[in-house]
Amino acid sequence: MAAYEQLSDITRLRAEISRMQRRTAEPDALPVDDALAPLLPSGGLRPGAAYALPDSPALLFALLGSASRDGAWCAFIGLPDLSFEAAEGYGVAPNRLAHIPRPGDRWRQTISAAADVFPLVAARIPRTAAPAETARLSARLRERGSALLAIGPWPGADLSFTMGEPEWRGIGSGHGALSSRVVTVAASGRISPVARRVRLLLPGPTGGVESLPSASIPTQRGHLTAVSA
Repeated sequence: MAAYEQLSDITRLRAEISRMQRRTAEPDALPVDDALAPLLPSGGLRPGAAYALPDSPALLFALLGSASRDGAWCAFIGLPDLSFEAAEGYGVAPNRLAHIPRPGDRWRQTISAAADVFPLVAARIPRTAAPAETARLSARLRERGSALLAIGPWPGADLSFTMGEPEWRGIGSGHGALSSRVVTVAASGRISPVARRVRLLLPGPTGGVESLPSASIPTQRGHLTAVSA
């Protein structure tokens, strides 16, 4: 009887250790602003995932701001015109930012090397990457637990973003100054086959991303035309 109870205890202990290891191996999502959280199934940027973005610095900075404020380091690759002041306006901390403006033909190796060090990697993809290239890099991201925000097409992206339907605010009857821009941001992909959409301020009057009252809009809306900035 004692031997049976001991075996039972060992079995329970093994199950508990296995459960704890699984929990440890699944790190929490990196936070994003509350205005953007509904677009992401986990509520944040998932370590090891790849996200495809339109050519919009505002959306890129908005997605990175909260995690950077919380202490996450970011690497920017292939963005020679990066505005540090604009990034800081969205919450990206300049003292936790690495900038590799012109990786040239070594952009794949640069992304792979950055993934070894930085939890967040943002990169402009100079051309449409072949599925084999993205598969190798995606495996590296998962291995290192780094999230990639790729500006441009990324075959097999966990989530792809679009942005459209811009509406500038602040001008009255022939006078005034632009104070904010309302846009619709949508996201869909492997981890969220049904598109999620939010209507938000990007930028808002404070210069960052802000929610709108009743920001969520129906998923049946048509395809969005990408807008920049």
